[in-house]
Amino acid sequence: MKLTDLKPTIASQPESKIVIPEKQQSPLHRRTTNGVYKLLRRPQKTAPPVPAVTGVPRSELDLPFYRKLGRTDLTVSCLGLGGGGHISSDDTLYAFDRGVNYFFYSSDLHHYLYSSMGEALRKLCGRGSSYRDKVVLATVTYLVKTPEAVLASLLDQFVDLKMDYIDVFFWGWIDTDNEHDFNKCMAVSNDLRGSNSVYQRTIERMFETSERMKKMGIVRYIGASFHSHDLANQWLNSPLLDVVMVRHNVAHRTAQRKVFPYLDPQDPQRPGIVTFKSAGMRSHLWEPPPLLPSGCWRPSVPDLYRYSLSQNSVDIALAGWTERKHIDEAIAGVEKGKLTAEELDYLDLYGDLHRNRLKRDEIPRERLIYRS
Repeated sequence: MKLTDLKPTIASQPESKIVIPEKQQSPLHRRTTNGVYKLLRRPQKTAPPVPAVTGVPRSELDLPFYRKLGRTDLTVSCLGLGGGGHISSDDTLYAFDRGVNYFFYSSDLHHYLYSSMGEALRKLCGRGSSYRDKVVLATVTYLVKTPEAVLASLLDQFVDLKMDYIDVFFWGWIDTDNEHDFNKCMAVSNDLRGSNSVYQRTIERMFETSERMKKMGIVRYIGASFHSHDLANQWLNSPLLDVVMVRHNVAHRTAQRKVFPYLDPQDPQRPGIVTFKSAGMRSHLWEPPPLLPSGCWRPSVPDLYRYSLSQNSVDIALAGWTERKHIDEAIAGVEKGKLTAEELDYLDLYGDLHRNRLKRDEIPRERLIYRS
């Protein structure tokens, strides 16, 4: 299936009023007679055929670009864009034009990095935007861990992005040292999400309300970004938490033991799953480890996204792109489909070499994959 077969069309929408400075104009924007640049749709290339793998039906290697986010009613792109790479608003709009519809925004920690995408999000998600129902906006607070103080974070986000509602509001950086505070935050989930909530009525007293806000509420779903996989496991089946975000990559595979095996991809009530740090944390995982034998496959960053997206029940791999060529490369990678069992096994070994878990004479040669 081609990416173009899956992408929701925006052809029938009113003309965008997104203004792109002349010097930042992209090939996907064309000047209209009134001087406003209009979003155009880039023709999509046909997805390359998935290599034949003995005993594995092609359908099992397909990687749909759009999918339902767990038990929510949100349809999301499998690649999400976070602002941690200080991406520009122009390139954020480019990502949206290429089909990425999940955007992750921080209002406190590293806000300077995220702020560069703010103008794009105001145009896509701001009050009155004709694109709002095509976008899934996730916001996070990392510094607030009490129900009483969360109102301040919400106010900051509504003032900053000038929006009607948030699709997924995340509690960020959940670990064992703030577990007690997180439990208190989760206890107010039903006061925070949905229409006519306690927090919505407070926000409405401070801002002029809108039909969208009345219908959606200020927060539609609750998420949490876990740095403790044990805590993530404990909250997988809670009706108070709709989306779970965990760290995962080839060198840090704890989620493959403590989170992913406990999810049934066919369960309509399972939470949505988002991964982050696919390309590494303190090291760049696309750079080969010192002990990797010469001629072995060196995975690209898009391959590392595919590694996370090939895991059980993972809906979104969150990316921190810095420029548009990274967006094109990631989408082209997804079009190749899931990784095969042999490729996944090799990348497990590759990750172990990055973590110095093996000595040179301990490397199992039969698990290596050689590519030019």
